[in-house]
Amino acid sequence: MPFARVFIRRGETREYRQAILDNLYEAMVESFNVPEDDKFMVIDEYDPENFVFSKTYMNIARSDKFVLIQLTVSNTRTIEQKKALYARIVERLNQQPGIRPEDIFINLVEVNKENWSFGHGLAQYAL
Repeated sequence: MPFARVFIRRGETREYRQAILDNLYEAMVESFNVPEDDKFMVIDEYDPENFVFSKTYMNIARSDKFVLIQLTVSNTRTIEQKKALYARIVERLNQQPGIRPEDIFINLVEVNKENWSFGHGLAQYAL
């Protein structure tokens, strides 16, 4: 049930953007107990003046290929599962489309299970 938002600088190819979404989804399936077909994702592109980030915060050297990933998830996972997810996302995105680990920022937003409606105006997880 994660809702994934990916933020990148404008100008990347369709294939690059698709590789991010595909590998992010596969990382969630592999390490975060996300069921097959539970795929709700968007990618937003920004002009450089509207995509502001620190190039050095926490002594991490970031480039203009910086990718910000925000996942809204149910608050049901352990710290170990979260760490495994972060590592797997970075591993997969480094392999394809070739994003440096330093350029991958991940933020989890945890919500209660009843805060989801997948259609029909129902709170499917609260039933």
